[in-house]
Amino acid sequence: MLPSSHPVLINAESGAGFRSGDRCTLEGCGDERLCESATQELAAAFSQFICASSQLEESYRRLQDEIAELRLELARRNAALQCSLAENERIRQNLEQIVSSMPCGVLVVEREGSISIANPESRRLLRLQADCNGELLDLAGLSHATGIDLVGLVQLASTQESIHEVCLRASGSVWWLEVRQRRLAGGDASPEEGTDRSIVILRDITARKKAEQEREDGRRAMAMAEVSCEVAHEIRNPLASLELFAELVEQDEAQRAIWISHLRAGIRSLSGTVNNVLSLRSGTIHLDIIDWVQAVEDALRFAQPLLAQAQLAVEWSTSAAERHVLASAAAVQQIVLNLVSNAIRHTPAGGTLQVWVSQESDAERGVTSEWLVLDFADSGSGIATDQLDRIFDAGFSGNGTTSGLGLAVCERIMRELGGKISAQNRREGGARFTLRFPVYRKGEAAA
Repeated sequence: MLPSSHPVLINAESGAGFRSGDRCTLEGCGDERLCESATQELAAAFSQFICASSQLEESYRRLQDEIAELRLELARRNAALQCSLAENERIRQNLEQIVSSMPCGVLVVEREGSISIANPESRRLLRLQADCNGELLDLAGLSHATGIDLVGLVQLASTQESIHEVCLRASGSVWWLEVRQRRLAGGDASPEEGTDRSIVILRDITARKKAEQEREDGRRAMAMAEVSCEVAHEIRNPLASLELFAELVEQDEAQRAIWISHLRAGIRSLSGTVNNVLSLRSGTIHLDIIDWVQAVEDALRFAQPLLAQAQLAVEWSTSAAERHVLASAAAVQQIVLNLVSNAIRHTPAGGTLQVWVSQESDAERGVTSEWLVLDFADSGSGIATDQLDRIFDAGFSGNGTTSGLGLAVCERIMRELGGKISAQNRREGGARFTLRFPVYRKGEAAA
């Protein structure tokens, strides 16, 4: 029991203590006043001790009460935490179930490149045999396994959504994926570090691509059907002329050379028309290293009977130091023949066709590119302003009298050869077509 259980001085009532007037019983002490003073000091000190003990006892009781309350609060907090953890687990399981059952692929990529979420649909779309929770946890490994530059796409992603379409090929099958990605802000990332993670959504768009291809094939088929009528009309007239020239060659010996020249021009015109149709339906052009200037000269020589029949003079020049390109001599001949035929249709007899080759260089992103430039400039009627944007469309004819294939074939061939073609009107009258083609450098491979 603590001293506070004795609220009064010990033996104060029983007379066991010292009182004023008592004699000192301590052995060897002869001073009664001194003994009485010591007794009083001792009693006062003991009384203070009893008060302090009483205060300590009260503090102890309060501390025990507070500890009991803290234990109750801790128990309540633990119960709430357990409920929260259970709720979080339930939400996590629901989220996993939702993500797993989504009809699109979902990838969540952390800042360091690891994949924290990869639902089954994403693995199916990417044709992955291994589980992303295994060795494909890394985005770089997933990019290597699928052939999709997911690392580059995620690095380019911002808080705004971006969309890319990629074509995948494996085991003889081809399928298309739409890849949507954006970076998600939040977490502990500082503004300097950027956002925490990226989310990538994968969708199979193979059916849509096939439908688009079927629509394009149908459109092409309809266009070819319409063009076929025009081509048949274009072929019928030269055939009649060829039959007439053949009869004249047989009957008129004096002017046989002239009729033979016209016969050759008609045959080459027919050849150009047929080649245009075949060019629109053919596949990739086989490339080889050719002398571009020589190929243009040979093509002009091939078209000479047409120019002579139309009474057009040709001015030919070249100032190019480089001559070699990756191209096709047959493709160059087709381009030149189409441009010559176009000039003949829009230039009256006695006009001029200027053809020259030059060399240009331009710098883009620190890389200097060399180009061979072929220009065709006639002195004809030029191109209507509202037709400049349509002259390279298949089936479009400025005057409505041709199949509209020649310039479309030129544009397609130049695109496949890696070059460019453009058209404009000349200030002095007539039209000018410019063809720019990359100069061949050692180390480039032919297709």
